[in-house]
Amino acid sequence: MEIIVINGRFLTQRITGVQRFALEFVKALDKLIEVNDICLRFELVIMAPQNIINDINLKNIKVIPVGRMKGHLWEQFELPFYSRGGLLVNLCNTGPLLKHKQIVTIHDAAVYSKPEGFTKTFIYWYKFLFKILSLIACRIVTVSEFSKKELVHYCKVKQNKIRVISEGWEHIQRTDADLDVFRKHNISPKKYILAVSSLNPNKNFQGIVKAIESLGNIGTDIVIAGGTNPKIFSSFNDSLPNSVKYIGYVTDEELKALYEEAIGFIYPSLYEGFGLPPLEAMACGCPVIVSNVASLPEVCGDAALYVDPYSPEDIAEKIKLLLSDDKLKEKLRRKGLERANMFSWKKCAKETLKVIEEHSCNEEI
Repeated sequence: MEIIVINGRFLTQRITGVQRFALEFVKALDKLIEVNDICLRFELVIMAPQNIINDINLKNIKVIPVGRMKGHLWEQFELPFYSRGGLLVNLCNTGPLLKHKQIVTIHDAAVYSKPEGFTKTFIYWYKFLFKILSLIACRIVTVSEFSKKELVHYCKVKQNKIRVISEGWEHIQRTDADLDVFRKHNISPKKYILAVSSLNPNKNFQGIVKAIESLGNIGTDIVIAGGTNPKIFSSFNDSLPNSVKYIGYVTDEELKALYEEAIGFIYPSLYEGFGLPPLEAMACGCPVIVSNVASLPEVCGDAALYVDPYSPEDIAEKIKLLLSDDKLKEKLRRKGLERANMFSWKKCAKETLKVIEEHSCNEEI
């Protein structure tokens, strides 16, 4: 039986967007095998460096630590050796340049179109990596039609070489809401608008801040969660109303509680390859306000209130509209739940398996 190797470098990394994708994908894949939804003619294994920090409880896919190196060096020089002769599946934007028989998931082309949030070294390396991987990989997978167009434009990937496979939301359903977050941060349930942001320019933190400034006293808290440095955020405090509460990093459990008890969720991002937070919010029954750019209309469909992310005035107006219209809130809540059901990690795993099946029997080039 042929062995298919999943690049497990993500198990050694802090969980952000692409690591979340990889973790939930392999969990869904493992579950598919467990309930006999699929009949595989190959064996799936995850190969990772020795320094694993994310424990993952899988029943049908083995995790095999290999090699002595870490990070990019392990991925570029040791992984091709240990995966030789078989198909390699990469889930987090990167893959070894010395391997031809591989599938690579590239989530977006932000290093080309929105480079402001990255260092020059990061930009140069990833531009080089994307170009070479786009040429040598037997298939490129991405998470939205928007990202597909970006990769075709910037990396000159052939249209028929890219497969679009969307993300899912079941992880938020499995999470138990931690209601202690309200006591911890003195937040009143059902009396706040939630925003999730960071200082990456693409997340449009400045747009949120300017919109809040223009709102004045609206009688509703604005809760901002995310990995932003509190010292940096505090520089805005003099110009923000007292109703703004920045609470910093939150756990998945705390985030679920915040989604479920919020009046609405605001996400005026300038660039997204997919946009998982709005999907999570919709799955929790939270009305969402999102940007009208990038992949967000593709993900949210008719289940969101859209804003021009470059207009703080428009963001502020849409927040006021949501606060003043109960029928609109209920409509968005209902449509959001319906829209979320169009996505799933199970579907993501099944569609990726089809791609693996297409290429698993081809000889190593």
